[in-house]
Amino acid sequence: MYRSHTCGELNLTNNGTEVTLSGWVQKARALGGMTFVDLRDRYGITQLVFNMESDAALCERANKLGREFVIQAKGKVAERSSKNLNIPTGEIEILVSEFTVLSESETPPFIIENETDGSEELRLKYRYLDIRRPKLRDTLIMRAQINKAVREYLDNKDFIEIETPNLIKSTPEGARDFLVPSRLVNGAFYALPQSPQILKQLLMVAGMDRYYQIVRCFRDEDFRGDRQPEFTQVDCEMSFVHQDDIFDTFGGLIQYVFKKVLNHDLPALQRLKYDDAIRLYGSDKPDLRFDCKIVELNALLPKSEFGVFNTQIENGGLVAGLNAKGCAAYTRKQLDELTEFVKASHRGLGGLVNIKFNEDGSVKSSIDKFFTEEQLREIGKAFDAQKGDLLLIAADKISKVRKSLGDLRLDLAKRNNWIDEKSWSVLWIVDFPLFEKGEESGEITFAHHPFCSPHPEDLQYFDTDPTRVRAQTYDMVMNGNEILSGSIRIHQKDIQERVFNNLGLTPEDREKKFGFMLNAFKYGAPPHGGCAFGMDRLVMLMSGGDTIRDVIAYPKTSGGRDLMMDAPTAVDEKQLKELGIKVVG
Repeated sequence: MYRSHTCGELNLTNNGTEVTLSGWVQKARALGGMTFVDLRDRYGITQLVFNMESDAALCERANKLGREFVIQAKGKVAERSSKNLNIPTGEIEILVSEFTVLSESETPPFIIENETDGSEELRLKYRYLDIRRPKLRDTLIMRAQINKAVREYLDNKDFIEIETPNLIKSTPEGARDFLVPSRLVNGAFYALPQSPQILKQLLMVAGMDRYYQIVRCFRDEDFRGDRQPEFTQVDCEMSFVHQDDIFDTFGGLIQYVFKKVLNHDLPALQRLKYDDAIRLYGSDKPDLRFDCKIVELNALLPKSEFGVFNTQIENGGLVAGLNAKGCAAYTRKQLDELTEFVKASHRGLGGLVNIKFNEDGSVKSSIDKFFTEEQLREIGKAFDAQKGDLLLIAADKISKVRKSLGDLRLDLAKRNNWIDEKSWSVLWIVDFPLFEKGEESGEITFAHHPFCSPHPEDLQYFDTDPTRVRAQTYDMVMNGNEILSGSIRIHQKDIQERVFNNLGLTPEDREKKFGFMLNAFKYGAPPHGGCAFGMDRLVMLMSGGDTIRDVIAYPKTSGGRDLMMDAPTAVDEKQLKELGIKVVG
């Protein structure tokens, strides 16, 4: 056998035991007639000891071991005289009697430790070496534990795990499809699924009642830290359910996963309406680990000659602000930094008004000449301003003010360490709009996908004011990140027709894009709903990672390239000819 124990399990209870270990050489060091080798495997590190006095030849051989050599060592467990209590095996060592080099290694291109000298690009190229580092190794182990906990919970709730195909029909889902040419049907293409959305709804029509799948999905879109061309979802669907059933089931799932993997008790998830989230936090994925709500001032402002406020209110804009608690001592430079932050092109505010409630009881503002001190104090009451607080106020279009203050709220939290990194904010966002109007085109389109069910009481607005219709759509938000999205689906033909009509889809369009699904719904579709967890993002948050590249075994770069396999690459002319494809440009 190659090993009797792993490198992470031996301790003082094994003292005197003859053992066999196998693993990689983390490092070797010769000290005063003895050689010490740290042997590493997936489970941990154990110190090996070679003694020049007892076996000089063996010690000489050990001195030639290089980093990342794979060896097998046999010997006796002994108590260490100099213990390392930072690792589970730190009280023992192995007095080696013989060892075998199973595989030699070239010097690796970077240090295989958490604090490595390798750039991200280099580590992605040698990802199989990067995975040996404890941080990435432990993250992948946590990912497996999360997968296991998800399956345990759903299996116990009578869900059935069913696989769906990876070669499907191209359907509009908001992002570009990855297309796969068919050799047998020249000029035709499969698409890789952006999600199994339609397929899982068909499983409800098929009577499977409760379905789940930990599934790979594909989207051809621009990439950044939290996006990859291929990603993983925990995809779920249930029949004969209302929204409350979804909230209970999948709120319970996240609580179970946290308890099982992190031994942390999440409280019951609160629910926050979409409109309230946008109004109070400027985001549909608010981080509630700290307070600092947006306060709207249109109806509260005292009369003044300040044109910036007056003009925006008259034109249907918004005057609103934040209370930066304890920040009245901010310098001019710091205030300028905040102003530049909200003036950035993707936010586009013209500037910020500030009101300081100083520790000495005085009030100082950038709009002193337009407001009396009494009026400024009146404004402060809306924010519950106290000594030491700084009010930051913006005036512009409603969406621009909310977006900018939402971003500023998060920036202030980082600057002032308002967030306890060990705390968790997990909640439901509910009552999203069913339709939205394109900012440039002005056309009505679906906010999520065209099978989300509207709230029955909002059907009255379908034809007269469609953007007022709320969807039975919901997100789960964790620490300011969306980790789940879902909805109750439409199962009635007449409502589905009305949605398609609002979207301007002709009968021909409907048949071409969704014909197979609409045909299935003719044969009795149950009321149903579901959701999908973003597994990569969930693991990233639970493991403390910064991007989902940190939690995927073989990720792509931000430019969509696989540096390890050097993909994508060109293919030879013969393959293209078989597929009837010609590369242009």
